[in-house]
Amino acid sequence: MPTQAHGSPDRAWARRLVVTVALSGALAAALPSASAEEAAPTPAEPTVRCAITDERLAELSGLVVVGEQTLALNDGGEQVAVYGLDGACQVVDVQTAPVDPYDPEDLAVDRDGAVWLADTGDNGTQRPTVALHVLRRGGAVALYRLSYPDGPHDAEALLVAPDGTPYVVTKEVLGSSGVYRPAGALTDGATVPLERVSTVNVTLTGTPGGPVGRAGQLMITGGAVASDGSALALRTYTDAYVWPLSGSDVVGALAATPARVALPESPQGEAVSFSADSRALVVASEGLPSDVTLVPLPEGTAAPDPAPEGTAPVLADLAGDAPSLPAALLAALGAVILVWLGRRLLRRS
Repeated sequence: MPTQAHGSPDRAWARRLVVTVALSGALAAALPSASAEEAAPTPAEPTVRCAITDERLAELSGLVVVGEQTLALNDGGEQVAVYGLDGACQVVDVQTAPVDPYDPEDLAVDRDGAVWLADTGDNGTQRPTVALHVLRRGGAVALYRLSYPDGPHDAEALLVAPDGTPYVVTKEVLGSSGVYRPAGALTDGATVPLERVSTVNVTLTGTPGGPVGRAGQLMITGGAVASDGSALALRTYTDAYVWPLSGSDVVGALAATPARVALPESPQGEAVSFSADSRALVVASEGLPSDVTLVPLPEGTAAPDPAPEGTAPVLADLAGDAPSLPAALLAALGAVILVWLGRRLLRRS
């Protein structure tokens, strides 16, 4: 089983960010903006619930609302840690596991109350495996290692379907993200291959926000599944995309046209969850203070079907036509060359 060094921020990460920012300007110039027909619907105004100020969550990368509590994940750290927040965004509980993660990026809770952490970040696209850490009721912890069929990817979004199947969604600068799921049964401590089952394409939207300019409108940074199983969502630094979900058919859902919701401008928005009633999104950003904001969904976004029978409710107790690929041939070729050159520079640095 491959071992991986701890992924705390360092100078190499800083160089990667500089190259990403430099590339984003050229990339954004090469890509067309969304057309008027793709404009986001205008639901009710977002409202700020509270602001996170705890220094342990300065790099917030994932959150999920479970009943009256919100669970939060920080990007980094020397052990797996999930923070429970009250209605005022104060940390009231912490669940830890003696595991040193590489780069945790997203968070989910399944129907049995187990907490899933996506240890899938890979800014340098060099990890031989990624991992899912699962914290189950009673304190049991599982570690599932996964390998991509087509080489390393950076991924910041996790979807856990109502039947418990995990889906990892990659973060791509061209706006065409791969969706992967395990090709076999997950085995604690073993490596299971992933299979690519879908592609999510997003275009430039014009929504402001994020650390990398217009290119941030194309990069998927988080995912969520509604607790009642009615919908799933993926977000970029600037926008959220919401699909109705029937049963656990994530692949079928992603084949439909999503509703796009422009999100409030934030410096580095990566966290997204559905509200407890599944009628709104809850979003937040890295950096302190970080507003936890309720963003109402357009009417008719979520499927009216009830949650599948035979599934337990999510527990609030910690312990216990899709948008097209935005590229004319020459523009896409130019952008790919830029990204390739950037990675060559990183490898030499």
